[in-house]
Amino acid sequence: MKLNYKIIVYFFGLLLLFNGGFMLLAALLSFCYKDGVTFNLFLAGISVLLFGVLAMFCTKNHTKEMNKREGYLVVAFGWIVMTLSGTLPFLFTGAIPEFTNALFETISGYTTTGSTILNDIESLPKGILFWRSLTHWIGGMGIIVLAIAILPLLGIGGMQLFAAEAPGPSADKLHPRITDTAKRLWLIYFGYTAAETLFLSLAGMSFFDALNHSMSTLSTGGFSTKNASLSHWNDSPMIQYIVIVFMFLAGTNFVLSYFAFKGNVRKVVRDEEFKLYFKFIAIFTLIVSGMLFFNSSLDTISAFHHPMVWGIGEGSFRHALFQVVAIVTTTGFVSADYTLWTPFLLVFFFGLMFLGGSAGSTSGGVKIVRHFVLIKNGFLEFKRSLHPSAILPVRYNNKTVSGEIVFNVLGFFILYMLSFIVGSLGFALLGLDFQSAIGVAASSLGNVGPALGEFGPSHNFFEMPAAGKWWAAFLMLIGRLELFTVLILLTPFFWRNR
Repeated sequence: MKLNYKIIVYFFGLLLLFNGGFMLLAALLSFCYKDGVTFNLFLAGISVLLFGVLAMFCTKNHTKEMNKREGYLVVAFGWIVMTLSGTLPFLFTGAIPEFTNALFETISGYTTTGSTILNDIESLPKGILFWRSLTHWIGGMGIIVLAIAILPLLGIGGMQLFAAEAPGPSADKLHPRITDTAKRLWLIYFGYTAAETLFLSLAGMSFFDALNHSMSTLSTGGFSTKNASLSHWNDSPMIQYIVIVFMFLAGTNFVLSYFAFKGNVRKVVRDEEFKLYFKFIAIFTLIVSGMLFFNSSLDTISAFHHPMVWGIGEGSFRHALFQVVAIVTTTGFVSADYTLWTPFLLVFFFGLMFLGGSAGSTSGGVKIVRHFVLIKNGFLEFKRSLHPSAILPVRYNNKTVSGEIVFNVLGFFILYMLSFIVGSLGFALLGLDFQSAIGVAASSLGNVGPALGEFGPSHNFFEMPAAGKWWAAFLMLIGRLELFTVLILLTPFFWRNR
């Protein structure tokens, strides 16, 4: 069976049109603020648009059939095409002149990781800062549509468990449903972004900062317009609480948001993944805030300033809640340097990097639903040992989870841990110390952003060797696209014509 290359290239052309359009939006904002890079951004946008139009024109006679193999190629290489074209604004404006650094920053944006190589973010033109945040926003939405509408068709992703699972593998049956789902989700995503922008503006942020941070929050990205990230506003608790609420919403399944807006709050409250997600954050916050309150003063153990605006109790709780939500949802905003908190909390936050938010959200990581299935299946194994003849299926939301999905989750987890080990070995080979190597591998694979050691919350990735940046970019990509989607392309049987 030969690959339908024409439809693949046609899709790439479509993605380039989207990307070019967003670059022109960044050029428009640059023009409004007169930051001196309007023409360069316009040139980058036009170049990408022309490439997109050319790709679509050359493949307009494509047959409209797409099988699974083509689906995998479109998803995996789609992200690479977006990244390569997304480097142009950085290169054309000279904001990041080296290609490796520009590629690292861009893929960190699209995969909503939020790791940066920039030393002085505040000196950059506003058009470039806006483009950085846009890469997050585009990537975040792409992920939701991918997780809910496309990945279940390819037989991967935690969304097979969800009621909104797209029906059947045939394209004609699916098309209207996917389009419909994607539109609703876009609307919720856009609505949340607009709401957060409004709230942050009212809380004292400038409109520009509010817009950029809203795009970073809802995509669980973590790029900020300030060198100190969200710790810049440590004297404004309201700003941080608003960001916490929207990080929590971004880490929640967007389909649940849709049900909540329809008035079906019962479905949200009864959802097992949501309940577990909420409990995890509540318990972890209590642990961290207790440790902070009784063990130390935040200011003595941090690279950032922590004015206790509403007292030490509230300060400990707020920073604990902020960092727990930022790491669990893989947003990666920084209000404090958690690596300087007690050794217990350092290992604790390292563990949180493997958690991830809900399936169907913009967060990265393993995802809560997979942990849920793994834990439930683990406990059932005890029962099966005692009662070998009993049929004891894993249940999720009062529905039986098929053995196939349980195996898929087990396979994913094993592959995830192997990727983490190989990723850490790669960084160690390039000369990173133990803490930095495991931290960067966990952070890149889970799309978290800040890591440990030399690449912790108060540092950036500028000093990383060039080969390390390419390796981190690869880990970000496979982590973002649920491993199978990219790794299957490295297998010989995928490319055999059958």
